[in-house]
Amino acid sequence: MNKIQDQTKYMDKEIGFIFSNNDKTISFNTEKKIDKIITEETSTEAIISSVVSRYKKIDEHISIVDGFIYQKIIETNNKKLINKLKNHLPKGVINLEKYIEINYQPLQELLITQNFQEADKLTQKYLCELVEKQTSKRKQWLYFTDISFIPVNELFIIDRLWKTYSKGKFGFSVQKDIWIKYNSKWDKLWEKIKWSEMTTGTMKRYPQEFIWTIDAPEGHLPLFNQLRGTQTLSYLFKKINW
Repeated sequence: MNKIQDQTKYMDKEIGFIFSNNDKTISFNTEKKIDKIITEETSTEAIISSVVSRYKKIDEHISIVDGFIYQKIIETNNKKLINKLKNHLPKGVINLEKYIEINYQPLQELLITQNFQEADKLTQKYLCELVEKQTSKRKQWLYFTDISFIPVNELFIIDRLWKTYSKGKFGFSVQKDIWIKYNSKWDKLWEKIKWSEMTTGTMKRYPQEFIWTIDAPEGHLPLFNQLRGTQTLSYLFKKINW
């Protein structure tokens, strides 16, 4: 076996390891492996092929790894690689064609580029629109009584988009997991996701005191009804069964 064959075998093994990792968030080790692969054009083409193959076979189970790789390739600014990626996956790693209530592609595009503040605004808008479609009433924010009108599958795809393009750090289900971990105590949730000041317990002011980058703590985004108490969020959590 020659050196090129050795390198190919090693790279195939590394790519296989990356996709077999079922962590809820992208680990430091996985991120470094992906960074290493993307430094070489040949290995990047191989991992693009893996993402495309997974998309075609098991779209329902596309993972945060697929989303992270997609983002990293876009960030390379390598036109050849980006064109190859977008030739197969022009809109991202999540197929949104079956979601007919709302066009979620603008949200996918914002999240791919990590424009989290605009993605947060759009998420709130989508949730209000979903309720409006069921009730024929204009909404600027939601009360707990509105949550029943949000279809579970629509809530699922919004959450999935957030998790896929944030290394698994952001999303309603991430917030729910933290809430449950701390015995459904809201003050602990606010503290852990940094919606409140640790020393005073006062809620942070929107938007300037929130973190709009991937460096924010797990569960920090999106800011669903952040200033409107706990009842609406608790009803939203009850709808999350995934």
